[in-house]
Amino acid sequence: MQEKVINKSVSSIKIINVTFHVKKLFNKIFSKKTSNIPLWKKLKDDDFNFDLIEHYFKRKNQTGKFQIINDQIMNDIDFYELYMFVDRTHSKIGQQYFYNQLLTINAKIDFNEQEQLVDYFIENEDTRIKTQNLLSKLNRRETYYISNLFLDGYISKPKWFWVIGLLSVMSLIVLVLTFFYGKFLILLFAIYIVNMGIHYFWNKKNIMVYMDSIPQLPVLCKIAIGITKLNILPESKQQVIRSIKSLLELKNSMKLFKSDSGIRSDIEAALMFVVEVIKVLFLIEPIIVFWVLKKLEVKRNDIQTIFEYLGKIDSAISVATIRQETPSYCKPSFLNTNQTFEFTDIYHPLIPDCVSNSLKLTNKSVLLTGSNMSGKTTFIRTIAVNLLLAQTINTCFAKSFVLSQTRLFSAIRITDDLLNDKSYYFEEVLTIKQMITESLSGLNNVFFMDEIFKGTNTIERIAAGKAVLSFLAKSNNNRVFVSTHDIELADLLNDKYDLYHFTEIVQNDQINFDYKLKQGNLSTKNAIRILEINDYPKEIVAEARAIIISSPQFQK
Repeated sequence: MQEKVINKSVSSIKIINVTFHVKKLFNKIFSKKTSNIPLWKKLKDDDFNFDLIEHYFKRKNQTGKFQIINDQIMNDIDFYELYMFVDRTHSKIGQQYFYNQLLTINAKIDFNEQEQLVDYFIENEDTRIKTQNLLSKLNRRETYYISNLFLDGYISKPKWFWVIGLLSVMSLIVLVLTFFYGKFLILLFAIYIVNMGIHYFWNKKNIMVYMDSIPQLPVLCKIAIGITKLNILPESKQQVIRSIKSLLELKNSMKLFKSDSGIRSDIEAALMFVVEVIKVLFLIEPIIVFWVLKKLEVKRNDIQTIFEYLGKIDSAISVATIRQETPSYCKPSFLNTNQTFEFTDIYHPLIPDCVSNSLKLTNKSVLLTGSNMSGKTTFIRTIAVNLLLAQTINTCFAKSFVLSQTRLFSAIRITDDLLNDKSYYFEEVLTIKQMITESLSGLNNVFFMDEIFKGTNTIERIAAGKAVLSFLAKSNNNRVFVSTHDIELADLLNDKYDLYHFTEIVQNDQINFDYKLKQGNLSTKNAIRILEINDYPKEIVAEARAIIISSPQFQK
């Protein structure tokens, strides 16, 4: 059914399997379209570890962005499912970069670089395939941790680190003296025991922190070198090459952080044992570890430059793939005006065989009425999803979409906060209060709301709902899309809101929905008839109808 969009709470577990059902659903949408596409990345069937994917987004400095999409909107539009659908990247770096791209709206709408890349990859299949193959070598789980090296702080030397230098020098002196005075062997052994404690119980922990990230840097550089040779993004090439050379200066030192696991011959094992004894005796590892960390500290920008270079390319391939696979899409047209909305045949990308709708707004917001399951909430989510994708990847699931740059706020899926003793109504009040505050910003805003104040009684719900909706819509910068069962709101808000509705057809004991947006207020009332069709006791149905007939307030 049209309303049945895959739901998932933001607070739920973030390691998500794309189940057989979901894959089947998505493949149904695109099975015909994708059959002849060579080596485009189709829907992924691996796990999505969002705790790692979102690290770049969570830690990146987002100062100056037009909007950072918050958890409420993510929850309301089923963002995790949307991301799993549109993510066609080939590397973990691309995943992190693309995730960040989908959740940040830039202050300046400029997709020229992305569009050049997308067109280039569509027109140059051989180069695209080579790029995909190179990027896929950065698909190990450890690659997620590269972003830590330029986003997070490094371990600092402890105040007592001078002791390590002292012990290292003492070991050398005592070792030399041992050759002349055998009694110094006991002191050498004592120093070795102390050094072992530092080496294995303190320094190895420091190495473990970076064992997933630092060993990936040579791989990162190798892949970046390969892609620069393809002359993609030539304007960034020289800067990337300089960053690669800067990092490769530490290539040999970075091997220290690599795991030593593996099968070795007896000779290799004996040699490694000798090397380990030397490292312990002179505390070579902790000295090199902090030397490397100090060098990496000043090379953060180099790591970030390469990371974002590869991420940008991988994300562009992802956008190109979606456009190649989807049955219908458009690039939006942006107008430098107050709120403008006009779209043709818009649809929800996660719903197979989704019914499309069109709408043109002038200076009013939209009030939607209709029965449950008729398509109201899905229509609101469809607009929100496409508004987000339009402003983040310049792609809409519609035939045409004209809009002005705008921020998105929503109150669609609200739940009780039991841990903080907050009721559903109180959570709704707080969410809508934030909308009221944002409506005064002077920026373009779109507010998406489903059944406003449904956590309270009818009289106060209608009164408070009318007051809030009028306030939000009074500025030309703001537009509201709200669904409601309170048809009284239609009469109260017709000066600021255009009225639309979805409806069902009840015929021969069957309920059918066409999911088409219709102008005007809902005129039919089928709720009690639906109870009757679903075999509710005749006594209940009769009493409900009698109440409507005998109560004037229910006959409006």
